[in-house]
Amino acid sequence: MEMTAARRSFLCDIGFWADRTALHEAASHGRTLQLKQLIDSGASVNMVTVDNITPLHEACIQAHPNCARLLLEAGAQVDVRTIHGSTPLCNACASGSVECVKLLLDYGAKVNPSLTALTASPLHEACIKGNIEIVKLMIASGAQLEAYDVHFGPPLHIACAKGHVDCVKELLHAGANVNSVKFHDTALHHAARVDMVAMIELLVEYGARVYASDNVGKKAVDYTTPTSPAHSCLTFYESCPLSLQQLCRITVRMMLGTRASDVLSQMDISHRIHSYLQYSDHPTSLK
Repeated sequence: MEMTAARRSFLCDIGFWADRTALHEAASHGRTLQLKQLIDSGASVNMVTVDNITPLHEACIQAHPNCARLLLEAGAQVDVRTIHGSTPLCNACASGSVECVKLLLDYGAKVNPSLTALTASPLHEACIKGNIEIVKLMIASGAQLEAYDVHFGPPLHIACAKGHVDCVKELLHAGANVNSVKFHDTALHHAARVDMVAMIELLVEYGARVYASDNVGKKAVDYTTPTSPAHSCLTFYESCPLSLQQLCRITVRMMLGTRASDVLSQMDISHRIHSYLQYSDHPTSLK
């Protein structure tokens, strides 16, 4: 499929740039009828601006699934990347459009495009947005839970930094490494910074190490204020060891990793033990 650059112009001292075509404008503003007319008249659906943005990118950035569908049906390249490395699926996850995400996946979009220094994975984008339905879709489609972004680290880190507890829970349940690090920073450090007790408790239940230090020698509790609930919570966990029951659950989950749900569902164990290992019961209080 051809990739045709839009008309380029020179503007003062900022260099060359490309005009946005009518196709780009129609896709960006959700003008489905106009977009169809342009396509029927022979407009190239894979025309790019100077920064390699296609009409499909525009439709996904602005969350217009009907426009995205028209473009894909007309032959739009599903995994085309901008100069920053973003694919339409990255854009759809960032915009929070479940419909666009499902559509792109149906057309074979790569769930794990190679990462660059300027872009995050679709799963990272979904965690930033905090859209739990898209996070589940990405995980179910095979998204790499430990995909490492140079700015955010793994998806679990950015979900914690943004305070999205539901996304954190989904990632942990799917087998994300609770103690993965970025420059010695852990997910627990991020949870402490945003002062979210529920997130701290969730991470500890999945085996987060409260004594882990970052690259400047600080533990998670060092990023809390002495009078905050997060400080009290972390101080408690530092002074009270986990129960043997909880340690066994953590060990089993860590050994199984991303295979935990599948393996546990095939084990001949009681429903109560299965629920406990799957964290499908109410979280057991460690206090």
